[in-house]
Order: sequence, then structure tokens, then C-alpha cells
Amino acid sequence: REGACVDRLQATSPCAGLLPIKIGTLSVEEVEAGPITSVTPLQGASMAAVERALGVPFPEPLQSTGDDARRCVWAGQGEALLMGAVPDPSLKAYAAVVDQSDAWAVVTLRGDAGADALARLVPVDLRLAQFGAGVTVRTQLGHMNASITRLDEQTFMIAVFRSMAGTLVHDLQRALEAVAARG
Repeated sequence: REGACVDRLQATSPCAGLLPIKIGTLSVEEVEAGPITSVTPLQGASMAAVERALGVPFPEPLQSTGDDARRCVWAGQGEALLMGAVPDPSLKAYAAVVDQSDAWAVVTLRGDAGADALARLVPVDLRLAQFGAGVTVRTQLGHMNASITRLDEQTFMIAVFRSMAGTLVHDLQRALEAVAARG
């Protein structure tokens, strides 16, 4: 019968059934990031107009701007991800704009030994002295491409492609277990 399958479809988050986890003093939780939009300003575009349409400053390389309600995260040369809010429609006149809301799995890693856990997975020095609040990097996490942003002294936001959510959770769990075993 037509439409019978539609009644059974249910949207699920990328980490549904996988999180939260808490091991020792560290925890990993899925983030409802809201809309995620890739923004690449057009050559010669007014950055003031881009920033007005974003509602937050466009980030410098390796930086993020904004807060939990509207965060703009550097994503590569001349590109950023706006998370948590839909940009003003006028942005399309100044930037290539692509909705990527369903493409990402986003989690937070919280705890005072978060950088120690990530050191087992990431070839970047994420200690607070080198990687302060607001700093972001695109890097490898295990065998995955990832975006890692330090939100505050004890919190990292980690984003990977949705298809890698299970691998992300597995790798983080193993790293958290190793840090807890050492302590």
C-alpha cells in the first residue's frame, strides 16, 4: 500500500544509542548542533556584509567565533561552518552557502584530562597552553577527518562526518578507558 513505509520512518541523531559515555572524570555527549552551514565568501565580497548575514564574525584561520547558540568555526582556507543558526538569506549574495546539517556528527568531550585522551588519537598538541578556548583545527582523529574546537578549559567540541559516528565513539571510548586506567 502506498505510503505505508513512511509511517515507520524515524529521524535519528548520528550517535543515537551510542552516547553518552562517562569513564573516570571524562564524559562524551552528543551535541544537537542545529543547522550547520558551510560558508565560503566569494572573491571580493564585503566581509562586513558576510559577517552581518552570519550574525557573528567570520573566523580567522584556526579560530572560532560566537557561542553555543551561534558559532562560526574555521574549516579551511576561506571556509567556515556556521553552527546553531541559519544565516540570513542575504548571505547568498556574498558567499557560497551549503546546508550541511545532516552531514556531521558533533560531540563534546568534557573533563580535565580531555587533552590527554585526545593525545592518543590526534597528531596535534591540544594542551591548554597551546590550544586555548576558541582555537579550532582540522586534523586526523584516528583514521578520520575531524574538526576539533576547544570551547573552554575542560571542553572540546569534535565534529566528524556522520558516517563515522560509530568509529568516533569507539575511538573516544578506548582513549577514555586508557586515561582512566592510568589514573
